[in-house]
Order: sequence, then C-alpha cells, then structure tokens
Amino acid sequence: MFRSPQQSIPARALSAEPLKHKPLYPMTIHIKSAEEIAIMRVAGRLAAEVLEMIAPYVIPGITTEEINQICHDYMVNVQQVIPAPLNYKGFPKSICTSINHTVCHGIPGPKKLKSGDIINIDITVIKDGYHGDTSQMFLVGDVPIRASRLSNVCQEALYLGIRAVKPEATLGDIGHAIQQHAEQHGLSIVREFCGHGIGKKFHEDPQVLHYGKPGTGITLKEGMIFTIEPMLNLGKRDVKILSDGWTAVTKDHSLSAQWEHTILVTHDGFEILTLRQQEVDDFAR
Repeated sequence: MFRSPQQSIPARALSAEPLKHKPLYPMTIHIKSAEEIAIMRVAGRLAAEVLEMIAPYVIPGITTEEINQICHDYMVNVQQVIPAPLNYKGFPKSICTSINHTVCHGIPGPKKLKSGDIINIDITVIKDGYHGDTSQMFLVGDVPIRASRLSNVCQEALYLGIRAVKPEATLGDIGHAIQQHAEQHGLSIVREFCGHGIGKKFHEDPQVLHYGKPGTGITLKEGMIFTIEPMLNLGKRDVKILSDGWTAVTKDHSLSAQWEHTILVTHDGFEILTLRQQEVDDFAR
C-alpha cells in the first residue's frame, strides 16, 4: 500500500502499500513473461496453502505469536520458501496478524485470541525470487453478526474488484466496484493504503486504489500482476499508526476487515494466483 503525505504515517509498509495521492506518471509497470508467471503461480499457490494450513489453529486461546511460529515453521521447513515480511524494513515477524480494530500490519505477540474476535492473517512468501501475497479474515468462536457481516461484505467487495479485471479495463474500474459495494452496505474504505504490483519486488507499480471512478487510471494489460486488498471499517475510515511504527488501527476503534489476492491479467480476464481450494467454486467459469 502507498501512504498519503497528508497522513502522519511512517514511510514503511508490508503487504498493503502506503498511498501516494498523486502518483508520478508514467509508472514503471513490469509486464511479466511466461516464465515469470509460471514461477508466480507456484508462489501464489504456496501462499494460499499457508492460510489453508493455519485455519484449524485459529481458535480461542491461541496467541498470535503461536500462529506466527506455526506459519513460519511451515513456510521454512515444509514449503522451503522465505517469509517475505521477516526483517522487511525491520518488521520483526514472518506474518501480519490484525485483530478487530487493527486495519493492517499487526505484529504477532502474546495476545490470546478470544471468542468473538475477528483476525486478518496476511501471508507473503518468496519462491525462486518471486512473491506470492494473500490474506483472509478468520472468525474466532462466536462472532457478533455485525463482525461477520463486515468480513463477508469485504470479501464480496474484493471479488467484485477482481471480476472487473480484464485487458483494457482500468484501475478505476476496480476501485469503483469495491467502493460501490462497500458504501451500499454503509462501510467506509480505508484510503491510506492500497494494493500494489508484485513480482521480484514485494511492492511494484501500479498502485491499486480501492475506490475510484470507472474508466479512470491506468489501463490494464495482459501480463500485469498486482494485489487487490480492500480494507473496510464499520465506523469512520480514519486510521492511525501505533508507536511500534507498523500497526495501523481505526481511530474510532471500530472493527476493520481486509481480504487480499494476487491477480494476473490474462488475455481474456483474470487469474487469481492465490486462490484457495474453498474458493474454487466461487470463481468457476
């Protein structure tokens, strides 16, 4: 994500890039070769498999540090990939865990999950020099209806943004699809962070805003790969960064949700490189 200079947020980021309100054009967008796409399919699948693996462990009583360690061990010892967040610009853990009113970049620690919590787990792996980046929400125990609704609408907004992806569409088409759905359900869109291009680098051009107008912004081309990762709040959209320099939270302490996938622009639409098995039917064509 790219962060706005109008916000007092340190110039650091992980999965979500800090927003630059007025990007310098032209952006340097790298169109991936067939060989690069093949590697990124593997990286994306491996990132998705980490989320599938960790799902049974996300229960009341487990700490986010324990979740981090399980994911770290699986990535390093089983998948033999590099956890991209670890030591990235000083980030101390292998994954991000963002609970309740934490918007993104939560640092795993001793906090135990309790029934009623919602948590985003954000995974990025490096395989053969290329990144795969994805996140999902988990509902812990008995969750209030408003919390499950927030998560569901955020996932639906992500899917609508993905379905707007095709050659000659624009980034504004993606943002509009997300914004329209979120606002129809009375949710606010975090604007300090956005999706990003991805490949050999964790964060590449283009910036992928989660709001916008149809037909505006960069035109999509076959071979582009980027993340779409909307963050929606139950309350106001404003966020702040905690003293650790990483953790973004809602200013009004309202709940926040985020879902993320890495997307390839194909000749006739899109391919989700981080698709989880449980989502296959959602995107069957």
